[in-house]
Amino acid sequence: MGTISELEFWVDVDLRQKSMLLGLKQCLNKEGKTVLYLVFEYMDTDLKKYIRSSRQTGQTLPLKTVKRFEPHNLLMDRKTMMLKIADLGLSRALQFHSRSIHMRAPEILLGATKYSIPVDMWSVGCIFAELVTTQALFPGDSELQQLLHIFRLLGTPNEEVWPGVSKLANWHEFPQWKPRELSCVVPHLDADGLDLLSKMLQYEPSNRISAKKAMDHPFFDGLDKASL
Repeated sequence: MGTISELEFWVDVDLRQKSMLLGLKQCLNKEGKTVLYLVFEYMDTDLKKYIRSSRQTGQTLPLKTVKRFEPHNLLMDRKTMMLKIADLGLSRALQFHSRSIHMRAPEILLGATKYSIPVDMWSVGCIFAELVTTQALFPGDSELQQLLHIFRLLGTPNEEVWPGVSKLANWHEFPQWKPRELSCVVPHLDADGLDLLSKMLQYEPSNRISAKKAMDHPFFDGLDKASL
């Protein structure tokens, strides 16, 4: 799982303070080789399985209590509805990106070589929408199809809404779509939720809402943030 790089990242961002990582254990395996184990507290499922289960049962997901960036990397305690980050094996400083194509930000799909934390806020937006609908917001099966799904909903970007987009390596003359209302695809989300989602899904990365500002958004006004 890329233990060394993951361990470096855990230490670098000091996530121990959030009690996600309980410890690091050094052991000997059957061959007498030293192995390292990251020890986490027990969580009974992950967000991907929970969404799948809710889809099958028709259960409504409790959005106000459920907040990297791919559902199977978010471990979950069903009783407390607490989510905790599990896998940072591919994380690097200033190199955040989702392995799941459904969560991938458009700048990565278009071949950007320099990107930062806003790509993860795009992924959070995709997960947020999936929590509401139990379906992927942009269900592409290739990078091109993923871009087309994004453009059909948010409109085909141009230099006015996203300066520099036409200079990205994978940019082509795409079909021209006008943006649709997010409420068309996420109909059960209230006005505050739609506003938050729209701020996460901005084309221009610098215009995307930050995680800190997202937590201060009115959508979370009823959430107890004392333990966050």
